[in-house]
Amino acid sequence: MAEFADHFSGHARQYAEFRPTYPPALFQFVAGLSAAHHLAWDSATGNGQAAVGLAGYYERVLATDASAAQIAYATPHPRVEYRVAMGEESGLPDGAADLVTVAQSMHWLDPAAFFEEATRVLAPGGGVAVWGYGLCSLGADLDPPLHDLYHGVLGAYWPPERRMVDEGYRGLELPFEEVRAPEMAMERPMSLGDVEGYLYTWSATRRYMTKEGRDPIAPFIARIRNAWGGEEGKRVVRWPLHVRAGTRRAEGGSVRANEGAGR
Repeated sequence: MAEFADHFSGHARQYAEFRPTYPPALFQFVAGLSAAHHLAWDSATGNGQAAVGLAGYYERVLATDASAAQIAYATPHPRVEYRVAMGEESGLPDGAADLVTVAQSMHWLDPAAFFEEATRVLAPGGGVAVWGYGLCSLGADLDPPLHDLYHGVLGAYWPPERRMVDEGYRGLELPFEEVRAPEMAMERPMSLGDVEGYLYTWSATRRYMTKEGRDPIAPFIARIRNAWGGEEGKRVVRWPLHVRAGTRRAEGGSVRANEGAGR
């Protein structure tokens, strides 16, 4: 296996526990991109957050990730098969997949190599969707200190690929007939401890701790503790989703989003 930028293997358990989950509306939309619903390939699956959602619409989901540690903590599902593989290498036959997805990982892949593989394995009438989420919102009163952490304290420690996420994947060129996605967001009630755990999964947090030898998250948590409302208090944290999607033209025309998605 070729080398890959591994920012998450060292804390795969925390990633599985604290990362937000995707809304049902997202999977309804992406399932509507494909004419058939036999097989979906979820590349760079991480812990399988997207793969399990896709399993509600597809008979089989192949979920691949280059990190064996991430796969070890993946959520089991009877219709999901997990494999360790590079994000640009599915191992599937030509035309085998009805849908190809990349969730919160497109910025770690080689776009040209990935789309070449996606084009090879995608069946006519199939769909492709890539999505991600950037900085969350903790609420109007707590967003300013969160922005200070994200852009100030950790700003120099984000990998350069992260810019693609911050830009909402707008600069990504899809070699497919594009389908506009509706506006969507993830929302999750979180305690202060949940927020702390989530912030430790950031790639910039890990890089900062390695280089600086100190913890950037503890001072931030101390800063917002009183405003949060106590250790047991919960707030709804919100992450806007950025979705880019397209279809591969089938014989006789392209597939419209949300046709055939009622599994």
